[in-house]
Amino acid sequence: AMPFLQCLEKKKSPVPLRRSIFQKHTPSIQQNYQALLETCLKNKCLFTDDNFPAHISSIGTGALLKKLPRNLQWKRPHALHGSPVFYAANRKQLDLCQGLVENCWFLAALEALTFHQDILAAVVPQNQSFERKYAGIFHFRFWHFGEWVDVVVDDRLPVNEAGELVFVSSVYKNVFWGALLEKAYAKLYGSYEDLQIGQVSEALVDFTGGVNIRIKLAASPPDLWDILTRATYTRSLMGCQTHLGVSFPSVSLPCIQATKVLKNGLVAGHAYTVTGIRKVTCQYGPENLVRLRNPWGKIEWKGDWSDSSYKWELLSPKEKILLRKKKEDGEFWMSLRDFKIHFVDLTICKLTPDLMSQEDGKKWMYSLKSGRWVKGSTAGGSLGSCNGTFWMNPQYWLNVLPVEDSKKSLGSCNVVISLMQKHSSKHRNRAPHLFIGFSFYKYQESNRKLPPAFFTQHQPVNKHQVFLDEREVTHDFHLEPGVYVIVPSTLEPQQESEFILRVFSRKHLMIFFFFNILKEIVDRYEGKIWEDFFTKRFEQVSNPEINAVQLQRILNNTSWRNFQSFRLSFSLDACQSILALLDLNASGTLSIQEFRVLWKRLLFYLEVFQKRDTNRSGKLDLVELHAAVQETGISLSSEVCNLMAIRYGDPDLKISFESFVCFMLRVEIMGEAFRNLTQDGKGIYLRESE
Repeated sequence: AMPFLQCLEKKKSPVPLRRSIFQKHTPSIQQNYQALLETCLKNKCLFTDDNFPAHISSIGTGALLKKLPRNLQWKRPHALHGSPVFYAANRKQLDLCQGLVENCWFLAALEALTFHQDILAAVVPQNQSFERKYAGIFHFRFWHFGEWVDVVVDDRLPVNEAGELVFVSSVYKNVFWGALLEKAYAKLYGSYEDLQIGQVSEALVDFTGGVNIRIKLAASPPDLWDILTRATYTRSLMGCQTHLGVSFPSVSLPCIQATKVLKNGLVAGHAYTVTGIRKVTCQYGPENLVRLRNPWGKIEWKGDWSDSSYKWELLSPKEKILLRKKKEDGEFWMSLRDFKIHFVDLTICKLTPDLMSQEDGKKWMYSLKSGRWVKGSTAGGSLGSCNGTFWMNPQYWLNVLPVEDSKKSLGSCNVVISLMQKHSSKHRNRAPHLFIGFSFYKYQESNRKLPPAFFTQHQPVNKHQVFLDEREVTHDFHLEPGVYVIVPSTLEPQQESEFILRVFSRKHLMIFFFFNILKEIVDRYEGKIWEDFFTKRFEQVSNPEINAVQLQRILNNTSWRNFQSFRLSFSLDACQSILALLDLNASGTLSIQEFRVLWKRLLFYLEVFQKRDTNRSGKLDLVELHAAVQETGISLSSEVCNLMAIRYGDPDLKISFESFVCFMLRVEIMGEAFRNLTQDGKGIYLRESE
């Protein structure tokens, strides 16, 4: 299989395929912390986590391995310190330092958590200890694509020969909650190496379930100080990032992971936590100050209002004593003016109702819907893609309602919409994000999905849609009460991914047009065939499953009335091949969900086949086959197409529709398997079973 897989060519456009639409959803293994703890205590043994072992595989496979010390060891905290402490309630003892993993974004978000002890306690359960009921097992909670998940780890941590932690550590060497939390986060996302690249905004959401507002500081609003003030007093979490440093003078410090430290003391392309703000009174007038912290726990700003700045002499002795800290701890003050110059963006994470205070919880409603862009059915691409398939995207009806007790709104309602794409594999950095965004339309009716013609006749409310290759895209709207339709999409058509759509407002109703979407897709081809067929065969069955014989009967008894130029017929051998490809749990059958997916693929393949079968012979020659494959959005070399024609074609190397289906299913699934298994995009290493 290796030569074939290596011949798969990547498309030039950034179209990473997500989890195959045929793949069963396999959530991360949920381990019961309490049950595992009790078992270990009963058996008087320390927990070892086989799902995230003390092995190099948990660290990663790429560049991070080159940074590791020669004799890497895994040790428990009791072997590293005489009196290890899991968590210290004293704020001063929460200071964490970054290790070999370049995850300043993670630490900057974590630092923001330490200012909200109740939120921190939700992520880091406090009733854990190295003394009472200790069994080498700990657990942490993260908000993971719409739900809170509990992640269990053992306390074996990677250290060098001197017994020093190689990843996150505490300023106080006997405190280990930070190192264990980082291990749990690495487990959630695949490995320590998967934490190498990220954004503060992602970690803030993972820690809170909140929604982010990002402000580009170069074009910041005139009321930025008011926004910072409101964020500080409404229990929001804030992080920011510096410029990459290309145009700034810099000095390289090899001890700081080959990252550029600028002459002004800031680190280029680095994440910081916003830890406070203060308006001070100088001799010349008021000055707005922002307090920041470098997650390294060292390396500070050297400009105005830094620890050694002359500016402190302009304050009253009392203010100077209260605010100034002459301590190399990574925390420093700078003016708002300098903050806007030296930092790229500011992320403010607003807490969702399920974590807000009671007062805020009364003010906001929160809706979450899960969806998926599927090639050939709901992956319509953006309005600007010019292929006329935008209408195929999922649609969500939103009724924004007036708020009776709102005196400030004056007919305008604040609505925050967040679209988040879901990772396709266990490893968060295995493939780049798709460009995603959404369009937003005013609509009068509420009983049906928007027809294709609507989008050519109406402008969206957000006339300038923004598509970003980031995990989450969020926008804030001020809307009049009324009915709207949200259409999430990828920038390019035929790109697959799961997503979640979240809406926050004072008062609203939200519905997904699911039935109409499925019906219109089917109506394009077969009228009511699918609906009638589904009703007859499956509505009375509690857990329908389809074997190869039943699949053959279903496909061959279907009236493909729009395609009369040739007779469609599937052999039992072809149906067994299809079932073997799609039946991932080796049950010998397809579930109704899997059959629905197969049905949509068949309709899509049939449309492509008809389009490229120009002489209506019912078969594709080599030229037509190559064109048909390209039509589906997959790029194969001529060599592979020729090999597939030999494998699936007749003696004249011509491909019937039956063979085309088997061929395309195999190409898509093998391509997905390759992307899931490859470490470098060039090849794969297979164990015998694989």
